[in-house]
Amino acid sequence: MLTFEEKVSIIEEFDELDKKEVSLGRLNFHFEESKYDKKIVVYRLHPNGNGFVYTGELEDYPTDQKGMTNIKDYEAEDLRAIIRQSIDSLAMTQAEKNPVMEEWLNQHDHALILMREDDGYNVYAEEQLEGTFNSYEEAVNFLEQEGFSRL
Repeated sequence: MLTFEEKVSIIEEFDELDKKEVSLGRLNFHFEESKYDKKIVVYRLHPNGNGFVYTGELEDYPTDQKGMTNIKDYEAEDLRAIIRQSIDSLAMTQAEKNPVMEEWLNQHDHALILMREDDGYNVYAEEQLEGTFNSYEEAVNFLEQEGFSRL
């Protein structure tokens, strides 16, 4: 298990993180360029070596209800990997992580384009916006009700 000082040294390798002192000698490391409200990558790193990394946008790590993964027993390379993945997950919007761009046609060969943009889905007829939806399912439902099918 890495010591507190070793963990701090590894975390400080990431120039995009800003160290913030919190109570009881603990440290947080913030990623100010986050595309989300979530900015803390390393949370409550304690002098006893316990601490957490935000992995709420990742699938490969066990998380608590706040999207945090405990890093108490992490080795150096594993710590570097989880921090890099956390930063990368906060550096891209959902549209960048999971892009959607689909063409839909109706029986008259009129085309609409379904695109994921920011945190929603937009339907376009050429460059004109036809609709904005909160989820992919809502957009698909609209297109199907209007008689369109995916190519």
